Amino acid sequence: MLRYTVRRVLQLVLVVWVLSVLIFAWLRSLPGGPVSALLGDRGTAETRAQLTEALGLDDPIFVQYLRFVGRALTGDFGTSTGVSPGKPAMDLFMERFPATIELSIAAVLIALVTAIPLGYVAARRRGGWLDNTGIVGSMIGISIPIFFLAFLLKYLISIKLGLLPTGGRQSATIDATRVTGFFVLDGLLTREWDAAWDALRHLFLPALALASIPFAVIFRITRASVLDVMDEDYVRTARSKGLAGRVIRDRHILRNAMLPVVTTVGLQTGALLSGAVLTETVFAWQGIGQALAIGFERKDFPVLQVVIIAAAMAYVLVNLLVDLSYAVIDPRIRTAQKGS
Repeated sequence: MLRYTVRRVLQLVLVVWVLSVLIFAWLRSLPGGPVSALLGDRGTAETRAQLTEALGLDDPIFVQYLRFVGRALTGDFGTSTGVSPGKPAMDLFMERFPATIELSIAAVLIALVTAIPLGYVAARRRGGWLDNTGIVGSMIGISIPIFFLAFLLKYLISIKLGLLPTGGRQSATIDATRVTGFFVLDGLLTREWDAAWDALRHLFLPALALASIPFAVIFRITRASVLDVMDEDYVRTARSKGLAGRVIRDRHILRNAMLPVVTTVGLQTGALLSGAVLTETVFAWQGIGQALAIGFERKDFPVLQVVIIAAAMAYVLVNLLVDLSYAVIDPRIRTAQKGS
């Protein structure tokens, strides 16, 4: 198990290193280089020369890369030029990161608590109305664009019915105490129940929109995996022995069907940032997804650097946790690791 963990951590380090090389190369492949990207059409020959010297772009490329990595390791990605001009990119990221994590956790929870039970029940009642409805619903969830679903939910539930807020993380009239940056959790920790409830009402619609694709994928994988396990000999043997239905479900079906589901959950969790960009933009959710969209629009490369690197690290960390969870779910993996 220890060797397995070390190998996965080394793979994570390798992925992050490759990503740093790609981002470094991308910045220098921009039309006119970073100087033109930062100055735009306003730069004169003199200002371009000054900025080139200030950024160290006249040094050897290997020296520039080492400087880039050194600054990244200390959290120095430069100052925002478009999203929040004058603010250090790392500070801006740390301010907005809890918002995206809160939204992603809510979306994953919505997907998990609905998709796994529905996928299991649909598989047990294969061909029934619930199975057919779930299949149609999952196909719609996969095919409908997130930004369209977000606009649709916002229009129907917020604008037409007035049941939930149209955007933002919390009402401006709420005087809430900030502790962690997670607005719902902050309200619970400080016992400001009105602030927690208001933050939860703001959170629900964007989380529901963001959960559409994870729900659809997890439902279909759960259903297919449960169907495969139900046809295994050990499940039929357990039934012939007269074991209780709950024991068969928990120990024999769900436990063995969870491996592909865990893989899918990990991949979907890591990929939530791509959906968060659109969801946060529609609902004016001030997270890193919105910052990424604004950064591309305004060519804020310091912000783009930190967001892209952090998103990639979050993705590989999630997949590391998924790989390690295999050994907990499937005893055969633990045995294989001991043998190796």
